[in-house]
Amino acid sequence: MENTQDISSDLNMNDNIKNLSLAKQNQYIINLPAIFKKIRGGFFLVIGFLLSPMSWWNDLFFNLPIAYGFGYLCSLFSKDLLFPCAIAGYWLSNVLGILLMQAGVMDVLPNQSSERNLKQELLTGLASSTAYTLAILALIHFKILETPNLFPGS
Repeated sequence: MENTQDISSDLNMNDNIKNLSLAKQNQYIINLPAIFKKIRGGFFLVIGFLLSPMSWWNDLFFNLPIAYGFGYLCSLFSKDLLFPCAIAGYWLSNVLGILLMQAGVMDVLPNQSSERNLKQELLTGLASSTAYTLAILALIHFKILETPNLFPGS
């Protein structure tokens, strides 16, 4: 009887050792979906930062060329649409940047709640981008910022 109990305790001990070694092996398994989510979030964060009004230099390299391209495409339909559509393109690029940054932060930062309020994020992005665009337009209107004459002959 004692031998049976010894064998039983030895089997339990072997099972515990196997469970511990499996736990150690599972500790080193790579969680690919989580890694891809963080990479995607980092990509959205970088692209969003480049498009957002968070940095002073991005307008020259990103937002203004996008805005001019959007205005140019609209001016193919009517010449009067160049400037208004360029402003709209500038505003849209800023909104897109802010929204991409918000999406990226949700993916990159740990312990974020999975429940996101898309309506609030959109309203926040629209409000901040609109305020920034209006500030730039005011600086141009009061001739604090100069705009180049894109079409000197017209």
